[in-house]
Amino acid sequence: MNSMKSHPKSGDETDPKRSNVEIVKEASDYLRGDIVRELADGSDHVTKDSSNLLKFHGTYQQEDRDARKLRDKTGVHKHYMFMVRCKIPGGRLTPEQYLGLDELADRYANGTIRLTTRQGIQFHGVLKKDLHASIAGINQALVSTLGACGDVERNVMCCPVPIHDGLHEDLQAAADAIASHLAPRTRAYFEIWLNGQPAGGAATKHGAAVVRPLTPSRPQPTAPPDDEPIYGKTYLPRKFKTGLALRDDNCIDIYAQDLGFLADVEQGRIVGWNVLVGGGMGMTHSNPDTFPHLAQPVCWIPAKALLNTAEAVVKLYRDHGNRGDRKRARIKYLIHDWGVPRFREVLAEYMGGLLAEPKHMQLYELDPHLGWQPQGEGRWFFGLSIENGRIKDDGSFRLRTAIRKLVERLRPNLRITPIQDLLLCDLPAPARQEIEKTLLEHGVLRPDQLSIVQKLSMACPAIPTCGLAVSESERALPGIIDQLEVELRRLGLEQENIVVRMTGCPNGCARPYQSDIGIVGRSGDKYTLYVGGRLLGDRLNFLLKDLVPLREVVPTLAPLLEGYRALRLEREGFGDFCHRLGQEALLALLPPSASSPALRIAAS
Repeated sequence: MNSMKSHPKSGDETDPKRSNVEIVKEASDYLRGDIVRELADGSDHVTKDSSNLLKFHGTYQQEDRDARKLRDKTGVHKHYMFMVRCKIPGGRLTPEQYLGLDELADRYANGTIRLTTRQGIQFHGVLKKDLHASIAGINQALVSTLGACGDVERNVMCCPVPIHDGLHEDLQAAADAIASHLAPRTRAYFEIWLNGQPAGGAATKHGAAVVRPLTPSRPQPTAPPDDEPIYGKTYLPRKFKTGLALRDDNCIDIYAQDLGFLADVEQGRIVGWNVLVGGGMGMTHSNPDTFPHLAQPVCWIPAKALLNTAEAVVKLYRDHGNRGDRKRARIKYLIHDWGVPRFREVLAEYMGGLLAEPKHMQLYELDPHLGWQPQGEGRWFFGLSIENGRIKDDGSFRLRTAIRKLVERLRPNLRITPIQDLLLCDLPAPARQEIEKTLLEHGVLRPDQLSIVQKLSMACPAIPTCGLAVSESERALPGIIDQLEVELRRLGLEQENIVVRMTGCPNGCARPYQSDIGIVGRSGDKYTLYVGGRLLGDRLNFLLKDLVPLREVVPTLAPLLEGYRALRLEREGFGDFCHRLGQEALLALLPPSASSPALRIAAS
């Protein structure tokens, strides 16, 4: 259920105010700016303006926040580094692509690979001196970073299941088509990172990209000027995310997407789409004008209108989105303030005709796609649970080595899932023994050896790499899950599908506001607890309690779990139970010291 509070109108074409980022984009010469000069200036970081432009190229400037404690020592300053993100529509990779990216993790990053909640891959800890070689190397592996961040269409999501049934193949083809159609057209990316060559065109030596010295590379005077027919010179007001889902599998969280396409299937083929607009998880603490929002059904379109519709929604957002206040610039605020009828009316103008009302199409399942599953035609795929998406070696736990060995030996195609897991695909039946043996030898548990609550949990990276984080997340969630596992076993609830998502700030990258339990960083070791969402992702949760110290998160939740065991209805999930009781009744279940009136905060 979306917030029904009254909020100010978002800025639109009548509001001349523009943020500084808008001015930087307009003056950037289609995302060039001073990037080339600053990459070659010998320093360890770039200016704020170049940092904003680099996002469009797929990289964020960050800081090693663990190193902050050393700053009081003479001569110790910020330790700058970069996160580099790959854009992988539908999360689909060949074995050659995966192995190429795995090699780069050691060469330029911190030795880990991180699978994202949008089916992409991130490298952390890349130094500025290695940034050019890193992005060139990613392209040499035939993967791109262009548009993985920034105010453009980001990675397009779809169900990763590799079943050859026509339907799933159509879904992947649609994701590829949207990603290609909405990709930025500027030549700046190839000039800066690939010396003007297309992806995969760099010379190679021993399988690695040979990067020529970084020099300013501009189009020749006779080259045609850059043109962004969809985005224009200033691109979009903020980031834009698209996903395609099936009614029987909402693994992509379609209600969290800026633009969602829900497939209308007849006799195993897609005949049309329900178009949903306005999902987004980001908000700002103590700012009631910002809030998480679920995407709203706007219209139904025939299958052939997919690309035209995606372009029309993007152009509408380009022209009417808020360019003055970036905290309120996402398309969710536009549709919230306008309402669906007006949004549909304006979208019809961009589409060139009246739009059909959306069909009644209810979602009814979410599959995490873990374990061994038949793929058809005598093949199998294996879904491997990756805790918080981090592929790493750590002591006797050697996940990254195990995956690399399996990919080298078996040459499976791979798919990244929306809950940060990895599918090894197109496997013959005999591969099962080798995979399970390899995992055992490297200290990696199979999905059937893990608790349900762990398999369904997600966390964002947060500290030490993300500059926006105010609290721990990825490094804190495993401990919380360990405690929850004890409580769930004690109460006999270990078989319940309870979704826990944690973020280090309110921007909600791990989609915490739709989950049974959302844990959102508030300040230092204190968090805001949300409850009442559910696995299907079609309902927002609500605030239970604010400023909860990390050590008290599970003790605060334990009485709710006890109440759930005693008071739940038949087949009622934990989130449904919390939603039915509401905040006041749930707080009454807590001990007096934990639920005093001074600590009760009205749900937004």
